[in-house]
Amino acid sequence: MTQYTEDQLQQALEAISRGQAIKSASREYGIPRTTIYRRMTGAQSRVIAFADLQRLSPDQEAKLAEWVRIQHALGLAPTHQQVKVFAERILHAMGDTEPIGKGWIQAFLKRNPSIKVQRSRPIDSRRINGASTEVIREWFKLLAIPEVQGIKPANRYNMDETGILEGQGSNGLVLGMSETKSVRKKQPGSRAWVSIIECISALGQRLHPLIIYKGKTVQQQWFPLDLGPYEGWQFTATENGWTTDDTAVEWLQKVFLPQTVPQTASQGKEGKDEARLLITSQSSAL
Repeated sequence: MTQYTEDQLQQALEAISRGQAIKSASREYGIPRTTIYRRMTGAQSRVIAFADLQRLSPDQEAKLAEWVRIQHALGLAPTHQQVKVFAERILHAMGDTEPIGKGWIQAFLKRNPSIKVQRSRPIDSRRINGASTEVIREWFKLLAIPEVQGIKPANRYNMDETGILEGQGSNGLVLGMSETKSVRKKQPGSRAWVSIIECISALGQRLHPLIIYKGKTVQQQWFPLDLGPYEGWQFTATENGWTTDDTAVEWLQKVFLPQTVPQTASQGKEGKDEARLLITSQSSAL
């Protein structure tokens, strides 16, 4: 069976209306000639013809698809179940109390190609809420300060804090815009058993991370027998596994300062007089 979309069929009909031969349009757009003939003689599209058999009307589904796209843009891409609940609320408002069937989501997606199933990537709500146009504009103004402009890219570093979340899956299936590959899904402020301070330079130099466990001290049983892959890493512990003023100072002393001493162009000699720029995350204790 030949596969084609309603848009392709409409393009073929438009080309024919401009004078293109039916046979030529059929070949160019991949539409069977019999389909073109039927549509030209008044046959309805499949969407319209089967509209009466749908639980929601095409107009209602279009509005539901638009809601999904808006939620995606807000970082709140809905799950299958959330979309089904929303659709059932629309039906209940019309007096239809029957639950939606198991295959409804797939049929809904097929009828609305502007959205699709995607894998979500959790992102702290503070990152989304704090990234306003005004905040970003002011941040770039700071980068334009002459003293900052004079710092070499090799001496510019960005530090961030991340964590392994307690009871939070890292990937989930949601519905979002079909134009994107994945969805960033907002979640409550990070609560982590283990925090990680990581840092990288503008030229891609990665510093060893500082791992912060929840506990009074670092315990040997937390580590694998082979520590080779973690050579140079720093480990510490706090009461809740979050960064504190003390761990921030520890990171500066044990990681950042020793690993970022500027190097002169001549044979790797230290250039201690060169300035370094450290850009921290919004929630950083530094």
